[in-house]
Amino acid sequence: MEITDLITPSAVISNLRATSKKQALQDLARRAAEITGLHERAIFDVLLERERLGTTGVGNGIAIPHGKLPSLERLYGLFARLERPIQFDSIDEQPVDLIFLLLAPESAGADHLKALARVSRLLRDRAVCEKLRGTDNADALYALLTESPASRAA
Repeated sequence: MEITDLITPSAVISNLRATSKKQALQDLARRAAEITGLHERAIFDVLLERERLGTTGVGNGIAIPHGKLPSLERLYGLFARLERPIQFDSIDEQPVDLIFLLLAPESAGADHLKALARVSRLLRDRAVCEKLRGTDNADALYALLTESPASRAA
C-alpha cells in the first residue's frame, strides 16, 4: 500500500483555514465529498462518530481522522496543512496542523488498517513533517507525501 494509492494532487489542501476541530472536519468532509461523490454529511457523521470513540490526534501536531462508509468502492485519502494549528484533543494535548483523512469501504478490513499504518509511518518521520510544514504549495506537499522512502533517505 503506497500513499499514491490513497491520494491524488487534487486531494491535497495546502492552507486549510479552520479555527476548530469541528470546522476542520466539516471542511475536510466537504472536500472528500467532491472527491468521492458521497454526501458531505455522511462523511462528516462518520468522522464525528470515530472521534467520539477516541481522538485521532496522534501527537506531534498530527491527526489522522478516519472512517468507513458502505457506499465507497475503494480507499480515499485527503491531506491538509492547516494555516494555523488548532486544538484537536490530541493525545499529547498539542495543537494539530497536519491532517491526513482516510476513508474506506466498510468491507476494507485489513486494507484500512494497512493504509492507517502506512500514513502513520510516513507522518512519524519528523523530517517529512518539517518539510510539509515548510511549504504551502499543494504540488510540493503532494510530492513530499508520495516520495518513496528510498529517495527520502538519500
